[in-house]
Amino acid sequence: MNSFAHALPFLDDPYFAVGCCIPDWLSACDRKCRARERRASAFAESDDPLIAKVARGVVQHHQDDSWFHQTAAFNQMVVEFSVSLRDVFDDNHSLRPRFFGHVVIELFLDAFLDQKFPGELERFYDQIELVDVACVENAVNLFANRPTNKLVAGIERFRQDRYLFDYRTDPGVAFRIGGVFKRLKLEPFDERILDWMPTARQQVIENAPALLVALKRPF
Repeated sequence: MNSFAHALPFLDDPYFAVGCCIPDWLSACDRKCRARERRASAFAESDDPLIAKVARGVVQHHQDDSWFHQTAAFNQMVVEFSVSLRDVFDDNHSLRPRFFGHVVIELFLDAFLDQKFPGELERFYDQIELVDVACVENAVNLFANRPTNKLVAGIERFRQDRYLFDYRTDPGVAFRIGGVFKRLKLEPFDERILDWMPTARQQVIENAPALLVALKRPF
């Protein structure tokens, strides 16, 4: 699951919703810093309500990922996408096709939820604007495996770039995954991917209820 899918059921509680996004944001801005479920759960009942909400959001993120990555629909599509992407990438040996297939499912799901619940993506960004990012970083540093001083800037970039809106189009998704590939120093892909994407997006849309079976929103 990606950040919007994680946070969507909890938008009335901005600090909890932000906590749901923390593990993914740390992966983007400070890969050596990790917010694990076990350590976060120790602060889920903190006397400080802000710390407790952020910690519970992190726990929720990991619980969501646990069931999501075990769904039959997700695992079947990762395999199918990986096979078809080998031809697109001219790549039969590396993990690039499987990695791309995994990520593109999650981005297409965010786009599906954006369409299914109009206005909620805008509200997601509005709610993130309400949080004190320095307080969020301080809370995360209580239970992260190592301190970070990069999360404030990471959240600020997320708020400013608003890149989740790019997932509404196939070129936007390709551009954003290309950025991930570049950050991870993976070999780039070419525009042939745009011919593959429409069918893949439709397949994700058709399987969305099975993929998000445990998400606390109706379909």
